[in-house]
Amino acid sequence: MSATPQPAKMKKDESFLGKLGGTLVRKKKSKEVSDLHEEGKNAINAPMLPTGTEIHPEDTLMEENAERIMLDPTSRENLKFKDLLKVLIDWINSELEEDRIIVKDLEEDCYDGQVLQKLFEKLSGRKLNVAEVTQSEIGQKQKLQTVLESVNEMLQPHGWTIEWNVDSIHSKNLVAIVYLLVALAMHFQAPIRLPEHVSAQVVVVKKREGILQTALVTKELTSTTEMMMGRFERDAFDTLLDHAPDKLNVVKTSLITFVNKHLNKLNLEVTELESQFADGVYLILLMGLLEDYFVPLFNFFLTPESFEQKVHNVAFAFELMQDGGLKKPKARPEDVVNLNLKSTLRVLYNLFTNYKNSE
Repeated sequence: MSATPQPAKMKKDESFLGKLGGTLVRKKKSKEVSDLHEEGKNAINAPMLPTGTEIHPEDTLMEENAERIMLDPTSRENLKFKDLLKVLIDWINSELEEDRIIVKDLEEDCYDGQVLQKLFEKLSGRKLNVAEVTQSEIGQKQKLQTVLESVNEMLQPHGWTIEWNVDSIHSKNLVAIVYLLVALAMHFQAPIRLPEHVSAQVVVVKKREGILQTALVTKELTSTTEMMMGRFERDAFDTLLDHAPDKLNVVKTSLITFVNKHLNKLNLEVTELESQFADGVYLILLMGLLEDYFVPLFNFFLTPESFEQKVHNVAFAFELMQDGGLKKPKARPEDVVNLNLKSTLRVLYNLFTNYKNSE
C-alpha cells in the first residue's frame, strides 16, 4: 500500500507542469496572434511605403489629420544630395569658427536651435534674446521658435516660401533643415556655390480616419546657379559674359599680364586662364609670391593627378587668400577644377583688385 501514493504524486506533478506549460503556450500563441494582427494592420495602413522606409511606433500614434515627413533612404545616399550637405556644413563651420562650433551632422547638430541661433546672429548682426544652453525639449523648442520667427520675418518679405517649422526642425527632419540653410545661404549671399538641381524624395505619412496614408513626394532643394543667384545682385562677370563677350578677351589679357608679372619670377608663364589654374598649383605659388613667402611643398600636391588632389590644392589656395585678409572666394574649389571660366575669373580678379600695385 505504501507504493500506491507515488504514481498519484507523479500524476499530480505532471498535471501541474502540464497546466503551466499550457499557460505558457497560450501566452506565446496569444503574442503571435497579436504580432500578426499588428503586422497585418501595418500592411493595410502603409501599402504604398517605399522599400527600406520604416514606419516607427510613434507614427501609428499620430493624431488624426497629422502629418509626418521622412527622407527616403535612396535620397540620403544620392551623391548630389551628399555634396549639398557637405557644402552647407563647411559653410556653417567657416562662419562659426570664432565661436568654436564644429558641425558634423546637420540633423544632430541643428535640431535644438543652438547652431541656428549662432548662425543667424552671425549673418544678420542681430543678437537674439534666448537662453544660451537649453537641455529640456520645451526650452529647445522655445529657442527654435524665437530663432525661426526672426528668420521668417527677414525672409518672407523677399518672397521665400517657408518650408520649415519648429516641429520639423526639432524632429530632425533633414529636408526642412536643408531648406532653411539653403535659404539663409542664398539670402545672405554666402561665399559658396550650391550644387545645382538637387532634389530629395520624401515619404509623407498622413493619418486619415485612423489609417496611415503614405505618398512619395519629390522636393526640389536647389535649382540652377543662375536662378539661385538671381536673387542677388549680378556681378560684373555675369554682365560681361552675357552682354559683352567681345570685351572678355580684354579682361583675360589684363589678368594674364598681372599673374605673369609675378609667376615669371619662378620662370613660369600662363597663356590660358581656364586650364592652367585648374589644378591649384599656380594659385598657391601666386599667393606665395604676392604675400612674399615660400609655401612648403608638403602642404600641397605639386603634380596633382586625381580630382580630389586638385580640389585640395585650390581649397588650400583659398585658405591662403583668407590668411592674407581677402574674403573667402564665392567660387567653389570644384568649380575652378571643373574649368568653370566665370569662377576662375572671379578668383583671379579678386587677387588683381587687391594686389595690382604689388611688385
